[in-house]
Amino acid sequence: MPDLLCLDGACGISGDMTVAALLDLGADRAALDAALAPLAAEGLTYVISRKSSHGLAGCDFDVRLPHHGGHHHAHRHLADVEALLARLPMADAARALALKTFRIVAEAEAKAHGCALGEVHFHEVGALDSLADIVGAAVLFHSLGLRDCALTRLCEGSGTVVCAHGELPVPVPATLNIAQAHALPLELTPVRGERVTPTGAALAAALRTRDRLPAPFTVRKVGVGLGKRDFGSPNALRALILHEEAAPARVHALEANLDDCTGETLAAAADALRALGARDVCFVPCLMKKGRPAYILQALADEPLLPALADALFRETTTIGVRSWPVERVVMERAPATLRTPYGEIRAKRCAHGGLVRLYPEADSVRDAASRAGVPFQEVLAAAQAAARSQP
Repeated sequence: MPDLLCLDGACGISGDMTVAALLDLGADRAALDAALAPLAAEGLTYVISRKSSHGLAGCDFDVRLPHHGGHHHAHRHLADVEALLARLPMADAARALALKTFRIVAEAEAKAHGCALGEVHFHEVGALDSLADIVGAAVLFHSLGLRDCALTRLCEGSGTVVCAHGELPVPVPATLNIAQAHALPLELTPVRGERVTPTGAALAAALRTRDRLPAPFTVRKVGVGLGKRDFGSPNALRALILHEEAAPARVHALEANLDDCTGETLAAAADALRALGARDVCFVPCLMKKGRPAYILQALADEPLLPALADALFRETTTIGVRSWPVERVVMERAPATLRTPYGEIRAKRCAHGGLVRLYPEADSVRDAASRAGVPFQEVLAAAQAAARSQP
């Protein structure tokens, strides 16, 4: 199964934290530099370094901008941003992700200010620092070669924050609108201050393809991106590359005790269950009350089939009760195969698990070949088993 990205938002998320976390994962720094190079003409520079936040080490992505008249935030409309993105040297998939992120923010800001989408002024997001964050995150995610992103929660702070529009409650309106529109798993905490920024929320919404972690999984890599604010505790976004392990196949077991059925009745019942889709049917000898010899019928089936299988058991046998429960199983991968023997081709089943591979001749095919050749079944079976052993 392919690897996926997991964003751990236990300490919130922002644009610069996302870029830093992806860099710390090993994303392509050269791709980032190339995409942002045209913005240097507007005065964009940035420093990437190693720092720590309350004992937690990580990567810091620090955008440096020239100040003109004490205010460096350019006011751009969505059309201006889209035109700028079209000129940046980046992969089409990364460009699409960046555009998606900007549109998420634009829709949230339009709702917050009660204006049309085209009228939104990108104060913070349209500025060079936020352009660097969104373009950088899109380019770096694409460079990792991942397609999926899991996000389980984003922990936000409380209180108020001062921004271009004055003092606003936390979560700020744009962040709250993004969380609502994209069903982000927002969790409020007593920490004073803004831990989830609109840019961070938009990136989370644009990247997320899953709302839960795979089970089970192994951790391939961990990246830590540090924020700039001091909340009195680590301010960091952890990004993990996870490998989804194959989960055990889950089916249901079904059982019934049978102490007064003939062998022919049991065979007919097994045939009926298999015809309905049971994966396996077998009988286990047992002793019931008063020492009566009996059988336990055991079947494996998918849960939706249980009612039909129970009805078939009541109809085909003398049982007065059926029990079932979920079970997990680990199965070998199976595929058809062909074995070449002196008696012709024999159909077989190829089973593999890890480095173990086995070939099992199909009994019906062996029987047909033996009948055609006029030789004993065991002779053809031995030839087919020898052919199976000789295959790599």
